[in-house]
Amino acid sequence: MSKTFIGIGAGPIQTGIFVAGASQGGFDRIVLAEVDPALVAALRANGTITVNTAGKDAITSKTYTNIEVLNPNEEADRAKLIEIGKDAIAFNTALPATRFYPSCASWMKEAFALNPNGKRYIYASENSTTAAAELKAAIDMDLPNTYYLDTVIGKMSKIFLSTESPLPPLTPGFAKGHLVEEFCTIYTSSAPGVEDVGIVNLFPKADLVPFEEAKLYGHNATHFLLALMAAERGCTYMSDAAKFPEIVEFTRQALINESGKALCKKYAGVDEYFTEKGWNTWAEELVRRMVSPLLSDAVARVARDLTRKLGWADRIVGAVRLCKSQGVAAPNLTHGVDIALRFSALEALLEGDWKDKEGAEELAAELRKPRA
Repeated sequence: MSKTFIGIGAGPIQTGIFVAGASQGGFDRIVLAEVDPALVAALRANGTITVNTAGKDAITSKTYTNIEVLNPNEEADRAKLIEIGKDAIAFNTALPATRFYPSCASWMKEAFALNPNGKRYIYASENSTTAAAELKAAIDMDLPNTYYLDTVIGKMSKIFLSTESPLPPLTPGFAKGHLVEEFCTIYTSSAPGVEDVGIVNLFPKADLVPFEEAKLYGHNATHFLLALMAAERGCTYMSDAAKFPEIVEFTRQALINESGKALCKKYAGVDEYFTEKGWNTWAEELVRRMVSPLLSDAVARVARDLTRKLGWADRIVGAVRLCKSQGVAAPNLTHGVDIALRFSALEALLEGDWKDKEGAEELAAELRKPRA
């Protein structure tokens, strides 16, 4: 039986995880729905995608062939997407944000209406714990064999300009390329038969929430913490932080002794991941990956958008609150909030996202105290 995968959006998460995974999993047809006219033209001319992968010691490049691309903003392409989509077994959305769902939901609804009983699995990769639910709401159809799946993607990646790198571009003649790290353990929510979909490196979990919190309050929180300290020291790339071993160690301590202790306490017995041995093994490797010179991740990218990243339930404030709830001291994470607040006013947060949140005034009072 033939298998078709449709990727919606053509960023490095799509190409480095889902296109790669579908190709390695033996899918007969890989189709990308993309609205960037320049990218569509380049992919259409070549039919190939090249993904560069940063390992521990070297970068490797792999090219995937027979890639189809269709622009849903073009009438003829939209009609083709609808026809292909009615029988496709796997989809993945990798859009800038969930607010873009209505644009793809419109043609997906038309496709699914042509085969309402077809079995299909729709992954949502927008780095939101409510992504799958939002996509399901946007499509708004009662379909018995259609499953919406959240993802936890701890894979770091970047888009680079071809003029600034010797690495091959995404496709010949295109102005940009994709660089991803080799880490590729992607957790997803589960559904009947999901193990048989066949996209390589996806690992379904019956309860995804613990892994979502580990990503947000472990990986994201400490990555942000390291970026803030690196910015203080004038670093351009995250790899530059390695020149300051004290901040790398500070980050490691936050990941293991603060976020890690709290998460392992909260989710004890859920999975080997949430044991001291499992967490520490993963954490040590993560810190190494954060400062990889091969990935050359920009400090400005990791530290940007402070108002959102200081949200009450977001990475670093959420991690501090998690630690408090589990009786775990979090001085290093709190220090990260201190740094961020030099650039984003505490009072504005109290009148914004933190407003009327239980414990917000107490945390604000703690943050106002002079630090030694």
